[in-house]
Amino acid sequence: MAASLSYFSGVSLSATEKPSIPSLSTSHNRRACFSNSSRNKYKHHDCASLSSRWKPPCTARAIKIVAAAKKEPLKVMIAGAPASGKGTQCELIKNKFGLVHISAGDLLRAEIATGSENGKKAKEFMEKGMLVPDEIVVMMVKDRLMKPDVEQNGWLLDGYPRSLSQAMALENLGIRPDIFILLEVSDELLVERVVGRRLDPVTGKIYHLKYSPPENEEIASRLTQRFDDTEEKVKLRLKTHYQNVESVIAIYESVMFKVNGDVSKEEVFAEIDKGISSILENNRTLDSASMAAGVAQ
Repeated sequence: MAASLSYFSGVSLSATEKPSIPSLSTSHNRRACFSNSSRNKYKHHDCASLSSRWKPPCTARAIKIVAAAKKEPLKVMIAGAPASGKGTQCELIKNKFGLVHISAGDLLRAEIATGSENGKKAKEFMEKGMLVPDEIVVMMVKDRLMKPDVEQNGWLLDGYPRSLSQAMALENLGIRPDIFILLEVSDELLVERVVGRRLDPVTGKIYHLKYSPPENEEIASRLTQRFDDTEEKVKLRLKTHYQNVESVIAIYESVMFKVNGDVSKEEVFAEIDKGISSILENNRTLDSASMAAGVAQ
């Protein structure tokens, strides 16, 4: 609203301010109004009603119209089991809709690297081999969501919240998505994706022995496997994921959008595109209705 007021103050006057009118003495006023008998009635009318004719602009009404026309940025959350394809889909969503991609894990590492207050607190727990408390991570997310680029372009929260306590903390801060995308992938396919995953320690690029093999033998020879990318470990991770995701789903049921993640990445994104586009179209309709209401008042 402050911006709207600032904008209008540049082109109009406040409701209590009138434009400066040159003061006329009584004699000069009388001469101006009656010096020409043929125009007496017109001159007299002009002098008598000049100030009464001026009315302050409908500043309040104009502000209402601007406020109604202001578009809220899009807010998206995406969730899924390990290897469900969140990273791939986040990249596609970011490129199509211009949202700011926010990963809690990346955010945590960045806060620690910059030495922020939240980062220092998180580092203390990590150095002791302890999990970073929800309240610290939630504050990191909150602070990031308040940055100018996010407020202007909207946000895409990747893989967070992961538990009921995290979801409730965001709810208490008034942080809620327009759409919660849940990628559903069969356990069999998830295990295959994880077990076949490999990391190039030189470039940091992720490969898959079946779906995205290395370009040559030199790269293949140096690939490594993460210690927890085994069938046994991934099944434990999936069990934990399913225990937590059910409670999160309950919070966001009204904005839930489930997508079959067993198909190709192109087909998955086509469904996601439909869901997000539907939200944007609905928002445009609401904006138009608000604009019309603002004009009518």
